[in-house]
Amino acid sequence: MRTFQVVLGVAFGVLVFLFLDYVLPSRDTVRITNTYNKLTDVGWNRIFYAAADTGTVENIQGQRDIRFIDTVRPNGRPLVYRNEDTGTIWPPYFKYDSSNLHAIAGDRKSTSADPEWVNITSYGWRISFLSIYPNAISIRSVAGPADNPANWPAMVILGVLGALLFLFWRMWNQFRERSIDPMMSRADRALDRADARMDSARDRVAAQTRQARGRFSGWLGSWRGKPRR
Repeated sequence: MRTFQVVLGVAFGVLVFLFLDYVLPSRDTVRITNTYNKLTDVGWNRIFYAAADTGTVENIQGQRDIRFIDTVRPNGRPLVYRNEDTGTIWPPYFKYDSSNLHAIAGDRKSTSADPEWVNITSYGWRISFLSIYPNAISIRSVAGPADNPANWPAMVILGVLGALLFLFWRMWNQFRERSIDPMMSRADRALDRADARMDSARDRVAAQTRQARGRFSGWLGSWRGKPRR
């Protein structure tokens, strides 16, 4: 049982980490190389794209017209973003300016010979073989490839979540000390009294059994004759 609880706790912790890693904003300093629209097949991986009610155009074949932003990291590795509105449901970024963001991204395009570095705030993962892309939220210019602004939004959100978790932990401890622990103590005392009564009853039954056996043995002895001399 203890092993099962540990495994369950670890699995829950991993799920929480993956959830936060996906929905929290991240920041990357990149160079924009291209912006375009593309009809993209959206199937089983639909949960990683914007909801259908955010104004996204989708045909009857399940293809969605999605804006993309091609970028290159300072180390030369590519990173492709999608650019979709999030709406008001999930995740709660309230992004409605994907058209404006696309115009900004197109205006920031540059080449390796004359680079212009920007910092893109996004959420989500880039998994190439699953056709999953992070969703760009905002773009801001930076001085150079080594300029990595602090990710204050994520730190603030994690701080608030940590404070709420600590508050919940304190409330749970107080509830346990005031309600659960006394109830468990009363239950333990009741079990101890029940065990004591059972032990006492068992001792009385054993004593009565011995007495009955002794009386029976005495009764049998009274029917025996005296030994011959």
